[in-house]
Amino acid sequence: MITHASFATEPWQLRETSLDLDVLAQSESVFALSNGHLGWRGNLDEGEPGGLPGAYLNGVHETHPLPYAEAGYGYPEAGQTTINITDGKVIRLLVDDHPFDLRYGELRSHERVLDFRTGVLGRTAQWTTPSGRTVRLTSQRLVSLAQRAVAAIAYTVEAVDGPATIAVQSELVAGEQLPGVSGDPRVAAAIDRPLRPEEHYAHGTRLRLVHCTARSRQRVAVAADHFIDGPAGTTYAAESEPDVARLTVTATLAPGQRLNLVKFVTYGWSAERTLPALRDQVEGGLAAARSTGWDGLLEAQRACLDDFWNDADVEVEGDEQVQQAVRFALFHLFQAAARAELRALAAKGLTGTGYDGHAFWDTESFVLPVLTHTAPHTVAPVLEWRRATLPSALERARQLGLKGAAFPWRTINGAECSAYWPAGTVAFHVNADIAAAAERYVATTGDHAFHRGAGLELLVHTARLWRSLGHFDADGAFHIDGVTGPDEYSAIARDNLYTNVMARKNLLAAADVVECYPDRARELDADGAEAADWRETAARIVLPYNDRLQVHEQAAGFTDQAPWDFEGTTEDQYPLLLHFPYFDLYRKQVVKQADLVLAMLACPDEFTAEEKARNFAYYEPLTVRDSSLSACCQAVLAAETGHLGLAWAYIREAALMDLDDLEHNTRDGLHMASLAGTWIALVAGLGGVRRHYAVAAAPGPHGARAEAPVRFAPRLPPALTRLAFTIRVTDRRLRVDIGATTTRYTLLAGAPLTVVHHGTTVPLTPDDPAELPVPPLVDAPAPGQPKGRAPRT
Repeated sequence: MITHASFATEPWQLRETSLDLDVLAQSESVFALSNGHLGWRGNLDEGEPGGLPGAYLNGVHETHPLPYAEAGYGYPEAGQTTINITDGKVIRLLVDDHPFDLRYGELRSHERVLDFRTGVLGRTAQWTTPSGRTVRLTSQRLVSLAQRAVAAIAYTVEAVDGPATIAVQSELVAGEQLPGVSGDPRVAAAIDRPLRPEEHYAHGTRLRLVHCTARSRQRVAVAADHFIDGPAGTTYAAESEPDVARLTVTATLAPGQRLNLVKFVTYGWSAERTLPALRDQVEGGLAAARSTGWDGLLEAQRACLDDFWNDADVEVEGDEQVQQAVRFALFHLFQAAARAELRALAAKGLTGTGYDGHAFWDTESFVLPVLTHTAPHTVAPVLEWRRATLPSALERARQLGLKGAAFPWRTINGAECSAYWPAGTVAFHVNADIAAAAERYVATTGDHAFHRGAGLELLVHTARLWRSLGHFDADGAFHIDGVTGPDEYSAIARDNLYTNVMARKNLLAAADVVECYPDRARELDADGAEAADWRETAARIVLPYNDRLQVHEQAAGFTDQAPWDFEGTTEDQYPLLLHFPYFDLYRKQVVKQADLVLAMLACPDEFTAEEKARNFAYYEPLTVRDSSLSACCQAVLAAETGHLGLAWAYIREAALMDLDDLEHNTRDGLHMASLAGTWIALVAGLGGVRRHYAVAAAPGPHGARAEAPVRFAPRLPPALTRLAFTIRVTDRRLRVDIGATTTRYTLLAGAPLTVVHHGTTVPLTPDDPAELPVPPLVDAPAPGQPKGRAPRT
């Protein structure tokens, strides 16, 4: 998309200068607006033509049976799929009885702009009807970051070259026709007409529809109201039926005259509240929106984003595309989480139905690390949602014969709904990923209330899972057998290194929190003896290593498996999962996505510099990156091991994943984790940021623990002249400004802070920034990639 002729490269916005119907579905994803509670895809106002209609409420889904050729104990029985709810953004236009449809008449100009600073999607178009009359259309659209249930549109039609009779139809529409089902398992299951009508209403300028899902029994209410400003003689009428409510405004415009419409839309849903209660909820939200007004909503939107960008902005000088891409990524990440409030943060956010709208481990492993440092107030609610799903996770563990909590591989409401157990149920690392996110959040923010509450519960229950899942051998080593790590081309392995090293981290963090809050821990029947057992287990966890090759093994025996035939694999056979049986993938040395490399990123202190270099050199030629999660991880380790050119190539791939549609599935929604990976690759890769996330200054019998300094090893590739970013360290804000030969550290706010720059300890105070030289580095020869799988730039 970013290299498409219709799109311009600009630092603070995404601009489409002409309309290309061949990439319409992709543009609907990149122009999507959301606030974490409500999401609208970037569909055209008039609804048609369209790629994938989309209006979503976080958590609203339908269930469906999961079919199995053969039944098996513990198989999830029901799937969950995010559904397209009532669409409130549809505004149709007729000019002298000709419907405004870009496939007919003459489209003289068309432009859409998504502004990352205002949070508004703007559109301008000039269109001539088949009978020769020209009109100019202007619209602005927002999903409010301040009022979570509210979205609004300002819509204007102007006659250009002669009088025109205008009819504007503002609608609420349920049951929009969706495209057919794809054979790609990453595409959502289609559910035919999931919404059942319960109430429809139209009076004056107000509209309302209420529906309920057939199986999950979730009630959805949507209401709209309008301000109308037109010439004398402007009229309007409202009507409704079960699946459509419509306000039609008519006017005759002289050249230069305009018809203006402001549409306020409010949404609400519940699986428990009655229809009258939900009706009152959306009507109350509508009253608040009208009181705020369009200008008030714009002002509040800008204020929210000003606060965000003050902490989150990343400046990249030397590559305009990456500069645009990182701000695009941060904007969409913030949108996805801003008002999620005790709901999941799905793999596609609220930009599309890819992956059925499920949340996976990548929320905690990729998205939350970025938000923890840029918008930490959005992180605790996501982790609180995980805590709220603990009853399901505890029951799932019991069903599997385990102690503690077994969180789901993929879910919307907390129940496991992965039908393929080798890459679902046994991917237990999701539990350690959740624990690591909780530990990281507390260490970064100092939120000890969270640590004592949700954090303790998540850490204790996940630690108990690892203790019951693994076993000690005759020599006292602790093994975790039959698990699947991040690499989904390997499954049911012994001692997957990523799983084991993250489990170790989980066990130690749980022991720490029990010792910090013994009274609270007793409520979960956890005590010092159990904490001591976790520490002993952590010390004995096996990290497989091949002495002959002098590399860590992704899993025990992995390096002894037959190599994949990369030379015989053609470019059109990727992704491999769509062209080869899993049986063949599982028994060969081929890596779908960074696994051991991710372990070195997540737990850097577990490996020496020499081990990281050898490991990266071994696994790079095996990694095919059939996942959007891989490039950013490889970028970080390439930079750390001295391959800045390769790191930069991977950074560009991660940054352009959706903007250039590199995976050919941007139409189904944006890859939130890959968007987060852009920030990770720049900050952890080129910035060399490493943190030890053990919680500092927590109360407990052993007293306060000294705060570990933040470590930096910044270096820029030749393509860049400057990289600057801000990170949070408890109550402090640290600005890092990296040039070709020096790096400047400025403590913008908070108590004095100690950082480490390329091994040199540097004390910082708000009045005393430090500028230090960047040691020179010779870019060593980089390892190669599988045939045809070099970074896509």
